[in-house]
Amino acid sequence: MVTKTEEEEVNRLENQVENGGGGVWEYLCLVHKLKLRRSDMVLKHGLSILNDSKKRSALGPEEWTLYEQVAVAAMDCQSIDVAKDCIKVLQRKFPGSKRVGRLEAMLLEARGLWSEAENAYSSLLEENPFDQIVHKRRVAMAKAQGNTSAAIDWLNKYLDLFMADHEAWRELAEIYVSLQMYKQAVFCYEELILSQPTVPLYHLAYADCWPVKKSHIQKIKVGEMRMLWWMCGCTRKDRIRNEVIRDEVGVALVEA
Repeated sequence: MVTKTEEEEVNRLENQVENGGGGVWEYLCLVHKLKLRRSDMVLKHGLSILNDSKKRSALGPEEWTLYEQVAVAAMDCQSIDVAKDCIKVLQRKFPGSKRVGRLEAMLLEARGLWSEAENAYSSLLEENPFDQIVHKRRVAMAKAQGNTSAAIDWLNKYLDLFMADHEAWRELAEIYVSLQMYKQAVFCYEELILSQPTVPLYHLAYADCWPVKKSHIQKIKVGEMRMLWWMCGCTRKDRIRNEVIRDEVGVALVEA
């Protein structure tokens, strides 16, 4: 999770770069370090370095990291030709690399070749069943196709291997909530609360998943009416009906 200070630094560098104040490489490094997906900016300014032979050679080994970063950004922006060119450079430099193989599968995915991409990801997982990035790409691909049930299956399989991934638990919980599968969402939020008990967002989301009973609604009504009587300066001794108090204050019933 990106902190407020880190986000402010990224925004500062981004404004500086956009206004021609330099710091392009520092900006790209920070975006890469924080795992942000500011794809349009990465594509624009990353290419400005890669297309300049002097700037590119000055990067040293980091040149290949930038090629990878720009390739992913290009796929996000549907600049397929740019992504192809970057991947070709990496293929020549690192023949047989599994990391480049992931980029090739992602390119198939970006082109909408779902079955070919699935075959490529399956092949990569056969060689390395613990490749987190490939597992996550399968989830993303299922979501992109609107196949929610497949996304749930892949996320559950992923969490069987990587139970400490908080973002994956949160993503699975949000999918369950969107499908009104609150019992399953509760389980996910319980896992999050156990591992990160000081994050208030998880407690609030957990509470939202529990159904409201009639007894809860009645307690809310009683508490609300006490507050409305107090606002009007009235007591029960005044023998005024609740409906009159509501009309005077302009507050509707909690539940119609």
